[in-house]
Amino acid sequence: MSAYHHSLAIREQLCFGCTHCMKKCPTASIRIEKGHAHVDPAKCIDCGQCMQACPHHAIGVEQTPFEMLFSFKQRVAVIPTVFLAQFEDSITNNQIILALYDIGFTHIYFAELGIDIAKQLGLEEKAEVQKPVISSFCPSIIRLIRTRYPGLCEHLSRLRSPGQIAAIFARAEVNEQTGRPSETGVFYITPCPAKISEFKSEEETKGKLEGIFDGVLNLDTVYNMVRNSITKNKKKFSLETCEGSELPEATSVSSTWSLINGETVAKATRHLAIDEIHQVIDFLEYVEEDDEFNIDYLEFKACAEGCVGGILCTRNKFLAKERLSRLASTLPDELSDDMKQRISKFADLMRSSAYEEPPEEDHSIKLDADIETAIHKMEKVRKITSALPGIDCGLCGAPTCEELAQDIAQGGASIRQCTVLRLKDPKELNTLARIWGEKVSQDSDLI
Repeated sequence: MSAYHHSLAIREQLCFGCTHCMKKCPTASIRIEKGHAHVDPAKCIDCGQCMQACPHHAIGVEQTPFEMLFSFKQRVAVIPTVFLAQFEDSITNNQIILALYDIGFTHIYFAELGIDIAKQLGLEEKAEVQKPVISSFCPSIIRLIRTRYPGLCEHLSRLRSPGQIAAIFARAEVNEQTGRPSETGVFYITPCPAKISEFKSEEETKGKLEGIFDGVLNLDTVYNMVRNSITKNKKKFSLETCEGSELPEATSVSSTWSLINGETVAKATRHLAIDEIHQVIDFLEYVEEDDEFNIDYLEFKACAEGCVGGILCTRNKFLAKERLSRLASTLPDELSDDMKQRISKFADLMRSSAYEEPPEEDHSIKLDADIETAIHKMEKVRKITSALPGIDCGLCGAPTCEELAQDIAQGGASIRQCTVLRLKDPKELNTLARIWGEKVSQDSDLI
């Protein structure tokens, strides 16, 4: 099983155990213990819902130190078009791109160029992938399926995400220009922590030299740097100065790929698009039980409205979506002839590098590796759940009564954690504890 690196972490010194994160977590991976939130790494999908819900800023996300850029002579930025959508209308797209150069990048590529590269080279889905094909765009969704719906792994697309394809092309092109691969660093600017986890996990599995990116930078961090650069150098970034500059290449269709329904625009087959992680889970529950429907392609995005709803984005997602749509209206329907020739030059490399290995199942929610023991624990969970009040108050430190029952069945919790049951006769609670194999306490203070 490949390693998985989590990019989110609880800052215990800021955590008050308020349960906001636990209640919002879509995979029930958070528990409150001794006044602090704790995350089960086997269940976490790094969607960032907890970070967004925390009122105390007690959940942080890691990123590559920006100073690492300057370890490389050629500093390549692979940016999603959603980055441009974070700025208000008074700041133009050309100003943003020039400011990225100003803060240290030497080459800039749109992540969505990867879509155009795949189209240009006619990269098709692997034949062994079962329909409906599930998009590989959102790493939180991939992690969710591997851990919670492993039976659907055979439906996951093998095509790399657009940003990865663009990065492979960018590195090849810059290396050819300079002839010094060791001096080229490729960095992705991400709107979500799941992309950081994806990069770190690949680095730890394959080794840094084989990784696609040299670092991943949080979108909000780079946004602030770009904004400060433009604000402090108004003359340098005047509209007249920036007017003649060019944007990185991407087509109108590819530029909105990160929006919900963005992928379906490019698909000629029957498809369905669902956003927001809780809605995705509801649908996956249905898909797992009933695959008798005529859909060829499923586009899932963990964030509402797509990547404009990413937790590292700085602007209202609806305003960002509108600006991104306007950007798309200004872009061409096809790549320039020059870009097509540049892509053709690396066609063999791109075709050999554009696919992922078959996804591994993770089975994080299995009660036990032994089937007979797992069935016994399932029955135990059912009985414990029926004894609990079913009000899902969260005061026990688990998000729901069923989750507490699972924790008890696994030996990681006690029936005494239920606040409602603690109000009952201690003898009755001791009886329940005896049923679940717990030590019966004679000290009422411990009950």
